Amino acid sequence: MLRFKVIFSIFILTFLLIGTSFIKNQTRQIEKKIFSLSNLVLNQEKNLSELQLDFSYLSSPAMIEMKIENLDYNQYFPIQNSKIFLSITSFTDLQNKLAIKKDHEKKK
Repeated sequence: MLRFKVIFSIFILTFLLIGTSFIKNQTRQIEKKIFSLSNLVLNQEKNLSELQLDFSYLSSPAMIEMKIENLDYNQYFPIQNSKIFLSITSFTDLQNKLAIKKDHEKKK
């Protein structure tokens, strides 16, 4: 009986030691993955904040007015109402009309 208890105790102790090392290795791998993902998230958040800063600076009304003043009127002009399309079908219809017109001009 005593021999059975000793063997059983050694078996349980060995099992717990192996199980503990296995769990420790698994948690170490998970911690490494978490650390790498947190670094990735931190870099992305930094990049996002820089992009938001650039966007707010470049799209401020003062910057837009300054850019417009530096451009010639020939380079910057508002879109004509005839070039604004309410649907894709009206755009394709106009493209087809222009293509037909160009074909007739080439034939002449």
